[in-house]
Parts: sequence; structure tokens; C-alpha cells
Amino acid sequence: MAFTAALFIARLDQLRSPTRDGIPMGRIFALAKKCMDMPLDQIEELLESPVHEVRVGAVSIMDFQARSRRTSDEGRRALFELYIRRHDRIDTWDLVDRSAIWVVGEHLRDKPRDILDRLAASPRPMERRTAILSCFAFIRRGELDDAFRIAERLVDDGGDLVQKSVGWMLREAGKQDEPRLLAFLDAHAATMPRVMLRYAIEKLDRAVRDRYLAMKAAARR
Repeated sequence: MAFTAALFIARLDQLRSPTRDGIPMGRIFALAKKCMDMPLDQIEELLESPVHEVRVGAVSIMDFQARSRRTSDEGRRALFELYIRRHDRIDTWDLVDRSAIWVVGEHLRDKPRDILDRLAASPRPMERRTAILSCFAFIRRGELDDAFRIAERLVDDGGDLVQKSVGWMLREAGKQDEPRLLAFLDAHAATMPRVMLRYAIEKLDRAVRDRYLAMKAAARR
């Protein structure tokens, strides 16, 4: 059965409950998994929807397709291109987090990654979040250069949701190479946004965390 955007939306509407607001994310993900063979033009139609839950479904289908062993390299390239071309519709943190790592990051594992620098320079916060979050695909394989490079570009970012994502990826990179994280913090802890710093140091020893927080506090005096 070929799943279309219209059929997905109809099935999604059936999941709505008259007694509660919204649809549980787990139900949207389950429906998206059933519809993971949806053609790209239909996924793009879902992305066009003004209904957030429909767009959650769209990026979830993209994520499932990108993860699937049945998806060809050409198919992954097409998913990546759709994500980048329609990033205007992937405009909230949860949409980015649901799909950026597999659709963008995993696609770029064996390819040039200059697109991440372009996204990091975007005026749109969610494009900047994509730039850093995609690096998790590399971090978990021990490839840290891109994560630290993009973090360096975004270390003074003014967007709260970007700051949190940078701190998150610094924390993950630090699990792989703590001395490199400490060197980054030595250079930036005093001036980087407090929420970014707190995310970045979360897994460090208490005494080390306190030292960097003290650096931040001293710089604010």
C-alpha cells in the first residue's frame, strides 16, 4: 500500500483524543514507521503542513528512511537534500532533534562537511542547531574535529536553543576526549553563555565543574 500525505494525515487525525490536547509523540512515531516507504514528494507535502504534529511525522519518516538498511545511498542523498532545501519547515528544536543526526550527519560521514559551516552561519537558529547536532554522527565514532570547529563558531551564539545544543555536543565530545574539552573550556568558559557551559561540564568531576563555574562568575563581576 502506497502511503500518501493525505492518508497519513487522515490516520493521524484518528489518533486524536477528545479528552486531551495533542497526540502523544510515541503514536506519531509509530505511524511514521508504518509509513516509512512514503515517496519524497509526499513527505515534502507533509512538511508544508501548518500542523506541527504533521511535520513531526514528516521528519520521523525521513529519520526512519535514513536509518533503514534498505535505503540506497541515492535515497539518503535525496533525504539530505530535502532536509536542507526545506529547512524553513524544520523550524523547531524537536523537528531538528528528530532528524538531523541521521538525515544530515550520517549522510555526511564520508563526504565534505562544509555545509555545516554554512548552516552555522545562518541567521535561523534551527539551522545553527542542525549544524552542531549533526556532529553527533561523527562524535560517536570518535571524530571530533567538526564538533569542536562548529562549537567554536557558535560559542557566543545568542539563541538559547542553540546554546543548549552546543553544550550538549561539547559534553558528548568530552566523553571521547576530556582533555580536548578542557582545553576548549579553558579558552571559553569565562565568556560562553552560562547554559552552554552548564551543559558542557555536566559529566565532569565536581571540582572541575566548580572551577569553570567560578571562572564564569569572576568574569561577570
